Amino acid sequence: MRSVDYGKDVLAGPRRKKVPEIPAEPGLVVEDPASGFCGAVLRVEKGNVVLEDRHGKQRLFPVRPAAFLHEGRPVTLVPVPAAVRRGPARSASGSVRVEGVRARTARGSRIWVEGLHDAELVERIWGHDLRVEGVVVEPLHGVDDLPGLLAEFGPGPGQRVGVLVDHLVPGSKESRLVEGIDDPHVLITGHPFVDIWEAVKPRAVGIPAWPRVPRGTDWKQGVCAQLGWGEPADGWRRVLAGVSGFRDVEAPLLAAVEQLIDFVTVPGR
Repeated sequence: MRSVDYGKDVLAGPRRKKVPEIPAEPGLVVEDPASGFCGAVLRVEKGNVVLEDRHGKQRLFPVRPAAFLHEGRPVTLVPVPAAVRRGPARSASGSVRVEGVRARTARGSRIWVEGLHDAELVERIWGHDLRVEGVVVEPLHGVDDLPGLLAEFGPGPGQRVGVLVDHLVPGSKESRLVEGIDDPHVLITGHPFVDIWEAVKPRAVGIPAWPRVPRGTDWKQGVCAQLGWGEPADGWRRVLAGVSGFRDVEAPLLAAVEQLIDFVTVPGR
């Protein structure tokens, strides 16, 4: 006599899909769906996990089954064994490195910098943070026509512009070019250095100090001539190679860029 397959037991009820477990590695970014708080794992202690968002705010959450979202999906965090536990990984900017997360789709807002060297230096230090936040950095090749560029772009809610300006000190040509720009969706910050090269600490590039360049001489050309660095393209390769993280640049540049990133990413500011 042949057995008959009647299929699944209709009284058994639907099977629940198992929620994946993932190790609570430092730097892993998860979201607490109840509060909307999103942050990187700092540590797990006594059944709780400490998360830190990109602005340094920390919160404590109990570790429960399916309590968090990772890349939009429910997960259960499990402690990392003590034998493999380590501190949170840091990006070149000093922020908690976000692991296993794809770059966010580009925002409507932008950060503008004066030139290619500025853009490359910002990428070297803040590139990880900017990709996570979906912020595009665009070189302007100077700020001489900044009012016209802003008019063409049309800043507004969700389409802010942060501008990083070299040599932004009272009485400079740059300060005169940007004065009068008054738009709640535009933030202009800068540093006091003549060129972005000078924002790199001398020790990072193996010199005691940046040379003094006479007025009327192109600053990069003058620096390369005094240091024997060849052409500015050769000099820039030396400068960029000396930068591995935020400790290699001066504080005014750090403050200016961090302010711009906050402005284009934090709602309501």
